[in-house]
Amino acid sequence: MTTPPLASGDSAPLRPLLETVLGALGEGTRERGGPLPSGGPEAVAQRLRAAVGDVLPEEGDPEALRRLVRAVAEGSADPADPLCAAHLHCPPLAVATAADLAASALNPSLDSWDQAPAASELELLVTRALTNEVYGEPPRGAGNCATSPHRPAPEALVTTGGTESNQLALLLARESLGADVRLICGQNAHHSLPRAAWLLGLPDPVIVPTPTGTLNPTALAETLTRHQGPHLVAATAGTTDAGLIDPLPEIAAACERYGARLHIDAAYGGGLLFSETRRHQLTGLSAAATVTLDLHKLGWQPVAAGLLAVKTPQDLAALHQRADYLNADDDTEAGLPDLLGRSLRTSRRPDVLKIAVTLKTLGRTGLGALVDQVCDRACEFADLLDAHPRFELHDRPTISTVLFRPARATDDDLAATRRHLLSTGRAVLGRARADGRLWLKATLLNPHTRPDDLAALLKLVEGSTPR
Repeated sequence: MTTPPLASGDSAPLRPLLETVLGALGEGTRERGGPLPSGGPEAVAQRLRAAVGDVLPEEGDPEALRRLVRAVAEGSADPADPLCAAHLHCPPLAVATAADLAASALNPSLDSWDQAPAASELELLVTRALTNEVYGEPPRGAGNCATSPHRPAPEALVTTGGTESNQLALLLARESLGADVRLICGQNAHHSLPRAAWLLGLPDPVIVPTPTGTLNPTALAETLTRHQGPHLVAATAGTTDAGLIDPLPEIAAACERYGARLHIDAAYGGGLLFSETRRHQLTGLSAAATVTLDLHKLGWQPVAAGLLAVKTPQDLAALHQRADYLNADDDTEAGLPDLLGRSLRTSRRPDVLKIAVTLKTLGRTGLGALVDQVCDRACEFADLLDAHPRFELHDRPTISTVLFRPARATDDDLAATRRHLLSTGRAVLGRARADGRLWLKATLLNPHTRPDDLAALLKLVEGSTPR
């Protein structure tokens, strides 16, 4: 048997395989013919099983690459389709996807310098640049929290996304304040925050009701006075359901008044930092001890592309580990960088490469234009709904999420309409509960979406809703 070729910096073995992959992606996408495969879970599973056959055959199949890529493409949700708008699931930029291919081919592992010499340095450069976006000079954050010449520069860790970043934020708070630190967050907070408190063995978190959708600073202050500290307050800049932003400056002021540590989950809203016209919505971000960012949401990166910005780099000492085969003392003293303290993970792929390529290729202006495009499109969609006599708009969008519903539909009608659109593969919409009612959710992250696409989406919803 001939030994299969290996991927490496030499592109020759990859060229014919790339042609196969690109062809199979096109075939599968055409076969799907829409934003989602039709037929529902069982039909999709049957088609995939038929295409795959025996997963581990006795003899290999030279057509496996084409067949499986085509089958997965046919059975995928396509975030690049304008009618695929349910989740914080962005269409990745082509340039970022191409960079991700290079990362896979070179396969650096960021657990020791000798496995990732250039990638480890690139990670430092990129995380420093993004940390400066969070903790830089006003108006990018609260003015009194800018880095001073006498304070060590903030740092950031690359993570798999918002969930890992939030878990790390709670871990650093526990190591800084003690195992009795109590999480206080709004009912609007991401589920990963109370889950992280459970995972880390922290006291039961205090969940503050958020009837308006955002964390009320007065209610937070009352909660802080009722419960014994130490406290970690988690605010949200971009809620999952409606894309709302908590009043960050007022929450930061309450935390300072009561001596609470502040974490801000900006997994969704953090991308507003790139927009000159919208970054003011994140004023107060730099007051946080830690900030979650997630560029596979409003950053157009392939999964995964998360970060945790940390204001006080001494907090990261809690992650320090020693493994002689990776960061022996004499190697570190001789100048080889120690990478184990940059993550809870050991083997790590260089997700930073696609982020770096995107930042360098588009610049702040290009990224800001994409942010403005999707936010503007959400406003246009809200205008369309507001003017439509048969639809009800929940509220104006804060970022790029719009909640709406047919005016005379029941909650059961809405749920059935959404599932019908999913099972037929015609549109992908999310669902959210607000004001005691169920709403359809459109999360607009595709900068290529046009007003005609939004009008077509409304026609589909109207035609699928029971009368």
